[in-house]
Amino acid sequence: MAMIHLGGPPGTGDGPDGIRLHVQRLSPPGGRPPTATVVLVHGLLTDSLASWYFTVAPDLAAAGLDVVMYDQRGHGRSERPGSGYRLETFVSDLERLLDQLDITTPVHLVGNCFGGTVAYGYALRHPERVAGIATIEAKPATESWLTDISGIMRRIVVELVAHEAESLAWVTAHRGAHTARLAKSAARLVRTTTIAEDVAASRTVSEERVRSLRCPALAVYGADSELAGEDGWRRALPPGARTVMLPGEGHSVLAEAPARIRTLLLSWIGEQGTATPPVTVPVAAGLGGADVS
Repeated sequence: MAMIHLGGPPGTGDGPDGIRLHVQRLSPPGGRPPTATVVLVHGLLTDSLASWYFTVAPDLAAAGLDVVMYDQRGHGRSERPGSGYRLETFVSDLERLLDQLDITTPVHLVGNCFGGTVAYGYALRHPERVAGIATIEAKPATESWLTDISGIMRRIVVELVAHEAESLAWVTAHRGAHTARLAKSAARLVRTTTIAEDVAASRTVSEERVRSLRCPALAVYGADSELAGEDGWRRALPPGARTVMLPGEGHSVLAEAPARIRTLLLSWIGEQGTATPPVTVPVAAGLGGADVS
C-alpha cells in the first residue's frame, strides 16, 4: 500500500497539481518475474480499488501478473479535491501514475464502468503504451456516453443530495447496510465537490476516433443490463473487439460474478502472448452460456 504524489500535470493543462493517490500493487508469489502488467481502474462514486482487491486482483497476481490498482481522485483513500473531475483529468491521473511507478512497458488496462471509459481515454492518448483494453459494463467517451453519464449525474444529485435521507433509507431497506454505506459515501462526494458538474462537462471523442485504436479489446456486459440493451453500442468499440454477454447478470457483474470475470480476463490476457489468438473465448462453455462475439 502506498500514497503516490502525482506532482504537476504532464503538460496537458488538466487537473490540479499535487494530488496524492492511494495505490496497491500485487506481485506474483515467490518472487517470480511477472509475465505482464495489468492496471485495474474502478468506477465512479460508490467504487474504489477494493472492488478489484476483493474479487479478481489476487488471482491475477497468483497467475503471474503484476497487478496495479489505485483509488481514483475523490474515491477510497485518495485525496478529494473540491474540483477537477472531468474525464480528461482522470486520464491524466492514470498517465502520471504510471510514470511515477516507472512502468514503461505496454500495460493491459482493465476498467469497470467509468474506469473503462478512463482506460479508453488513456489508450487514445498513448496507444503505444497499451497492450490491450478489457472493459466491464463500459464504453468510450462518445456523445452517447456523455448523454448517459450526464443523466445519471443529474439523477444522483436529486436522489443522493436533495433527498439523501429518504434515498439512504430505501437503499438500506432494499439493498442492505453495506450498499447504504457506499451510497452515503457517494452522496458526500457529490455534495462536497463539483464531480457531478465536471463529469458532465467532459470532452467527447468521435466513434471514428475510437475505431482508430488497434490494440486488442475485450468488452464484457451483463446481458440484463441497460447498457447491453442499447442500440448501436458496438459502433463505439474498436475494430475486432470481442464482446461477451453474461446471461443473468446486470450492471454489477464484477461484484456478482467475479469468478466469471476472472476466467475471462486470464484467458484474454493469456491470448495476447500467443501468435494466433483463438477467435472465441475458450472458457465460454463454462460460463453458463456466455454470448461471445
